[in-house]
Amino acid sequence: MPPAQTPHRTPLRRVSQGSLFRLSRSDAYPDAPHGLGFLEPAMAEFLDEVETLHANVEGMKHLSDSLATFNESFASWLHIMNMNALTVDWQQAPTEASFALAKRRAEEDAIAAMEALQAAKAREAQAQEAASAADKTTFTDADTTFAANTTGNTATSSNKSGAPVKKKVAKGKLTAKEKKERSIEIERIISCLPLEFRGSDPSLRRNMESVIEGVMYAPTQTVKLTDLIKPPDLNQARVNKCLIALVNRKVVVKESSTGTVLYHWKGIP
Repeated sequence: MPPAQTPHRTPLRRVSQGSLFRLSRSDAYPDAPHGLGFLEPAMAEFLDEVETLHANVEGMKHLSDSLATFNESFASWLHIMNMNALTVDWQQAPTEASFALAKRRAEEDAIAAMEALQAAKAREAQAQEAASAADKTTFTDADTTFAANTTGNTATSSNKSGAPVKKKVAKGKLTAKEKKERSIEIERIISCLPLEFRGSDPSLRRNMESVIEGVMYAPTQTVKLTDLIKPPDLNQARVNKCLIALVNRKVVVKESSTGTVLYHWKGIP
């Protein structure tokens, strides 16, 4: 019979094959102390290394503190330099000449505002004088018309077609009855006009009423186109459109024999 073979074994390290005692008595350390005495020099060396590591860590901590202090101080210095540049080294700071120039400009603005106010007051005074003169002329015409009507004991006059037309006193001096009669007359005229003037376009109806009043209550019941223009609502185009409708309905007669286009009130018979 063949001899029995021993099983193959993986060689183990010596530290795993015995105790610390056997390791201390091995051939590698023949002079190692008995028992655990060999740990004393190793622990002493480890202690020295730990103390060195502790000293290095303390040095790093001290370096970090020093850097933090330096960063704070350097940042404060940069901030102060920036503030100094913004407040002290400002090249565009106003000078005495700047204040003098600003004062002169303020005086010029005040003078210009005063002159504008005086000009506005002068224009207002001229407008009031013109309005007063116009009112005086209107009152004189109204008094003359009233006297003529009282002497003749009549309130109507005949136009070119013979249709009676009531004469009114100056606008703004009408009584309630006369205003009512005027509204009825204007409504009667507008009711004969095309639909667009009868209410489909409220603004056009108001324009037509203004044109009718302007022609009907003119001093001689004769007006020019420019006499009826009242911007911005009653412009030339609107006045011309209203007059064309009145001429087509023969409420107004257009005449241009004198070289100037005139519109005479005729009324509705």
